[in-house]
Amino acid sequence: MTAALEVSGLRVAYGQAIALDRIALKVEEGETVAVLGPNGAGKTTLLRAISRTARASGAIRFLGHELLPMPPHLVARLGIAHCPERRRLFPELPVLKNLVLGAFTRSDRFIDDDLERVFRLFPVLRSRRGQIAGTLSGGEQQMVAIGRALMARPRLLMLDEPSIGLAPLVKEAIRESLWEIHGAGITVLLVEQDAAFALSLANRAYVLESGRIALEGSAEQLRGDPRIKESYLGIA
Repeated sequence: MTAALEVSGLRVAYGQAIALDRIALKVEEGETVAVLGPNGAGKTTLLRAISRTARASGAIRFLGHELLPMPPHLVARLGIAHCPERRRLFPELPVLKNLVLGAFTRSDRFIDDDLERVFRLFPVLRSRRGQIAGTLSGGEQQMVAIGRALMARPRLLMLDEPSIGLAPLVKEAIRESLWEIHGAGITVLLVEQDAAFALSLANRAYVLESGRIALEGSAEQLRGDPRIKESYLGIA
């Protein structure tokens, strides 16, 4: 496998508070890698550092490009799509416009084809395409957020807590959609508090605690680790 993303010595501080301290991780092309951890562990900050919306030091390399000197719009043009926590849609715009905004860095002729792929992945959005995004259910809004990120035709899709606040049936639908995305060969970096959800999708995972990586391994290894079972899966 070839590394799509390599992070080393990554440090992020907010004033005197250190959010990430010497983080190192790798995501191979075609992998789904999960980052687990409690609130405040630094998971969201990690994605913001990669997408260059948080100041950081260290090294972040994506397909041979060093990202730290780049502004966010150039990182997006390299093929990194960041689907943020709580979705961050344009609530006053219809679903279709929210989706098409995901393709703002593109000028190719395949945008309509990719829109059709999003509608096949999330069929409910086809019938909701004219509906104002802010009036959708939470699950439907999450589908729009993931679809918007896919409209960028990403080489790396970064998802921040895609299952948060969703009913079990909706969460399962999102999980199945992420399986399809993985099956299509898209590299995914998935940040989650729900370890069972994340480990059901990931090839490998890292556990962040207080800004540092506490554990790493294959999804199978971490599912069997007593610390994960007790702290994240609720199994004594």
